[in-house]
Amino acid sequence: MKNKRGKSLLCLLISIAAIVLFGYFGYTSAGDIKLGLDLAGGVSITYQAVGEATDEQMDDTAYKLRKRVDGYSTEADVYREGSDRINIDIPGVSDANAVLEELGKPGSLKFTDMEGNTILTGDQVSSAKAGVVDNNGSNEYVVTLTFNEEGTKAFADATAAMVGQQIAIIYDNEIVSAPVVKEAITQGQCSIDGMSSYEEAENLASTIRIGSLSVELTELRSNVVGAKLGQEAISTSLKAGAIGFAIVAVFMIAVYLVPGLAASLALTLYVGLIVLLLEAFEVTLTLPGVAGIILSIGMAVDANVIIFARIKEEIGVGKTVDSAIKTGFSKALSAIVDGNVTTLIAAVVLFWRGSGTVKGFATTLALGIVLSMFTALFVTRFILRALYNLGLQDARFYGVKKERKPIDFLGKRKVCFILSLAVIAVGVVTMGMGAASGNGAFNYSMEFKGGTSTNVVFNEEMSLEEISQQVVPVVEEITKDADVQTQKVEGTTEVIIKTRTLSVEEREALNQALADSFGVDQEKITAESISGAISAEMKNDAVVAVIIATICMLIYIWFRFKNIRFAASAVLALVHDVAVVATFYALLKWSVGSTFIACMLTIVGYSINATIVIFDRVRENLKSADRRTDLAELVNDSITQTFTRSINTSLTTFIMVFVLYLMGVSSIREFALPLMVGIVCGTYSSVCITGALWYVMTVRHNKKEAAEKAEAKAAKKREKKA
Repeated sequence: MKNKRGKSLLCLLISIAAIVLFGYFGYTSAGDIKLGLDLAGGVSITYQAVGEATDEQMDDTAYKLRKRVDGYSTEADVYREGSDRINIDIPGVSDANAVLEELGKPGSLKFTDMEGNTILTGDQVSSAKAGVVDNNGSNEYVVTLTFNEEGTKAFADATAAMVGQQIAIIYDNEIVSAPVVKEAITQGQCSIDGMSSYEEAENLASTIRIGSLSVELTELRSNVVGAKLGQEAISTSLKAGAIGFAIVAVFMIAVYLVPGLAASLALTLYVGLIVLLLEAFEVTLTLPGVAGIILSIGMAVDANVIIFARIKEEIGVGKTVDSAIKTGFSKALSAIVDGNVTTLIAAVVLFWRGSGTVKGFATTLALGIVLSMFTALFVTRFILRALYNLGLQDARFYGVKKERKPIDFLGKRKVCFILSLAVIAVGVVTMGMGAASGNGAFNYSMEFKGGTSTNVVFNEEMSLEEISQQVVPVVEEITKDADVQTQKVEGTTEVIIKTRTLSVEEREALNQALADSFGVDQEKITAESISGAISAEMKNDAVVAVIIATICMLIYIWFRFKNIRFAASAVLALVHDVAVVATFYALLKWSVGSTFIACMLTIVGYSINATIVIFDRVRENLKSADRRTDLAELVNDSITQTFTRSINTSLTTFIMVFVLYLMGVSSIREFALPLMVGIVCGTYSSVCITGALWYVMTVRHNKKEAAEKAEAKAAKKREKKA
């Protein structure tokens, strides 16, 4: 016995040492995490078109530049400025020259014969990728080119007549490669070989990609800029996160006692590890990325709550604490795995198909999910076992969940369905009225619809905090809009102010207000119209990613639960939650920007996880039920049994976000408020909608199946009589 206690004490000390060690490394590594342009600033580069260019050509060029800079940072912003300029904001870097050198100067690209006749131009190249192929056991470095339909025909005609001759690839009036044509290339794809290293192949591919722009560009200016949200956003968010985490830890210990203490220690280790992983994987952290971390912390707490609720149940039916711990972890496993894997599928698809902030969200969410499963299933169990073996074995230290009378949730299903449909209908009407009036279905921010960028040279250098406290209120007074972004150009007194689109009168009023308040020279104030940083392609990427992720989740749930009605109910509830939150956005005119995408994605992940837990209990109860069991009673029992978990998980996640809302700057609150609505809505739909939907679908299916069997039986009787 003493030996066992000695081992348990050693295990506990090892756990605490690991928490302290990883906490220390996490703390020291926090400063090395790459922060996005919204949190830490970066490099801003402005290119100008050479010669005349149409709107279509400029839009096409901006889209191709976005694909180009994705290789540098998935969090980069690319948007049009004025009629002939494109601006690129790249986060997490401070050396503009290094970025320019790696990004390359966008010039013209063409393929010619060695006498200078043009075969095809860069805009006929769809893609250029570096690769490695196996050539008789040795690596050969190549660049694979893909042409569009027009380019395919032109290249096929040229190569058919030029076998054995060289084709020159000319970028910015210089020959960058001159491969020999070995055969006619008619399928729209070709490979350039002969490179000595992968780096050489990647440089050539990069040059061809940047040279395949629709418009030739020249660098106009490049600056190092400060954070959009300011340093205050980071410091207040960190404080809010620490306070929220402390409240959650106290709540877990107060409600779940010894298991709550084990979970709090495991979650502390989780925080240290997630910081280390963010630094190790060089993830660029932005506000949407923070959303992914919040969701994964919520899921880590959720996994522990599921386990502890199971332990309480087992103690309640008379099992020993030792047996209850083993059974609790075992019975909770399926719900935890299914919930986390479903959300992980969504994260993988979002990373694969999404772009920009969507990828940032998906990366932090995926890392968080994997880590939260590890801490909940292994670390919490390890610590809990050590505490138990040290003498904390009394059932009073673990709590007892007594059998409670089932709540008739299904009896209120019609009221819940009508209430949900009414709220969504209000949203649809509000969006329709907004669209019809020309104001748009939502209050789109400048990230979606563009705006005005005003460059102001102040008489003295101002800090980001001074800009936020002194300059922003002056701008808001003129624009009557809180959606104002400011960036400081490092090493100068210049400040970039981004607002909604301003009229000529408003621009003049702003210039005058800045001159009156700060004594700036109005001659040094310039303004340009800018396009939305979230392009149509990025919106489409996000929508397509969510659709594919939803289908994949549906297939997984169908496969795991062996019942399409579980999957259909879960997806319908997911759509319900998104629609309800969208209603609040439309009705209350909340600003729709990049945080809107992050918020909706967070709600999708939160909603599906909460639903899985209830469905897991329905599945379990179905296995032990017989034919005489009333289906409505079974569903009510399942929801009642998981009700405490639903409330406690929602409460802990809500606390984290609520503290963020109370302490955060305006931009953080803009994100936290709809997220709180989503948490409440997700809890409501999981408890009141999903089970009811599954019940209604199942009853209809059973009636249809019974009718078909009765009809088949009657048909057999008629055949016998005949």
